[in-house]
Amino acid sequence: MPGPLKPLKWYRKLAAEKGRLEAGAFLVEGDKAIEQIAGSHPNELIEIVTAGEGDVVYKEFPVRHVTERQFRSISNTVTPQGTMAVVRLPRDIYSDQLPDNTGNRILLLENIQDPGNVGTLIRTAAAFNYPGVILTDKCADPFSPKCVQASAGTLLALWLRRTARYLDIVGELKSIGYTIIAADLNGEEDISIFHGHDRLLLALGNEASGLSKAVLHTAGHRFKIPIDRDRAESLNVAVSGAICMYLSL
Repeated sequence: MPGPLKPLKWYRKLAAEKGRLEAGAFLVEGDKAIEQIAGSHPNELIEIVTAGEGDVVYKEFPVRHVTERQFRSISNTVTPQGTMAVVRLPRDIYSDQLPDNTGNRILLLENIQDPGNVGTLIRTAAAFNYPGVILTDKCADPFSPKCVQASAGTLLALWLRRTARYLDIVGELKSIGYTIIAADLNGEEDISIFHGHDRLLLALGNEASGLSKAVLHTAGHRFKIPIDRDRAESLNVAVSGAICMYLSL
């Protein structure tokens, strides 16, 4: 027997980090993103909330029907698509302990504050088969509504850690053989930097100030994307990250 219906304010609270931590859940909106999670991590999908016929498409999951007005009241998007999923929050997201199998490619995001950039970079990392992403505690929360929207259902496709102890983790990874490549406007324009590394950590910095001196000092290489700087001084961090991740394959 299904339990009692949650009040609508419960769903609204999932827009805030405190609410997500208390509930152990986050919201994903839109059929494509939900289908991505339902196909790859069905056991993490708790409930479908729909203002349409969601029980037809998602018949294997609990479905709650609401009115369009009610759906708009709990949606975090400008133009709600009429379907959202309640998904379990990964247990170790805010831990400073790495998983047992970190993989051979890791992305570090240092103080990237725009949620669209963070979500897009996580989506790109998943697309290029990066096993994990480390985020600083000053990064946009990857499970905030705008990050979730930009990540397009890929948040559970890789491991994530968001922690203030990221420098300790970077040092630990370097000590076990990871080569650290920092995206830096004062770096080298030499794509061969990415070749020949069994284990690699790619570091991307804040939209305005770039990477900290601490990360740059730790890096074995600093890379600058060769562009026409007379026409464009720099690239958006999500675009830069996509180029660097591609070069690292």
